[in-house]
Amino acid sequence: MPIKGIVFDKDGTLLDFNATWVPVNRVIASLIADGDRDMIARMLSESGQDDAAGTVRSGSLLAAGNNHQIAESWQKIAPQNSIETIAALINDVGKSAAAFTAKPVPDLQNTIEALANRGFKLGLATSDSYDSAMATLSPFNILDHFDFVCGYDSGHGLKPGPGMVLGFCEHTGCDASEVVVVGDNLHDMEMAMAAKAALRVGVLTGTSSEQQLAPLADVIISSISGLSSIIDQFNSEEKV
Repeated sequence: MPIKGIVFDKDGTLLDFNATWVPVNRVIASLIADGDRDMIARMLSESGQDDAAGTVRSGSLLAAGNNHQIAESWQKIAPQNSIETIAALINDVGKSAAAFTAKPVPDLQNTIEALANRGFKLGLATSDSYDSAMATLSPFNILDHFDFVCGYDSGHGLKPGPGMVLGFCEHTGCDASEVVVVGDNLHDMEMAMAAKAALRVGVLTGTSSEQQLAPLADVIISSISGLSSIIDQFNSEEKV
């Protein structure tokens, strides 16, 4: 069946992951650790951030986990805080700070607008919170083109489960066999597989390399700017 809907991951797919989140992660960890440098370094390192290099490791907690999972991990290192307090801090500071640090991937607005104008239903499925997703994407004038926005706290389950994709399908009327899932992480590809999506597209604007995505992605492209031609190729092959 031809592609009718597209579900995008957010960080690393629509936003440059490291540029957006490395400085924010550092600020949040500092607040939780009350400035304790050793504690900050341990929190960041054990959850996947190489602070000196300014990168986050593919598949790590900071790359693929949701805010509550990160809070559970950090609370073990900073036990003076409750998990609920840390999760709330991650949500609140992340939402406000990332709105300033958010860096779009190349040609974000034009790509999303062009896909919407072609009639594709567009969805967002992120391990970030719903509020943070709205705050970090609002500066780039693309949210009006999305038919469905889902965070880890939106009630559709967590990646790599199928719930976010199936929620998109229920909301838009698309069948999973008509949906492409686009993401920078293996959790995105696993979510697509669990939902039985038609096509899994990996992008290289996030934390994963081509070699890391290759085992699960059907196609790997440098960024979402190449997505339209991939869909056209898939649809033409479906007609043969």
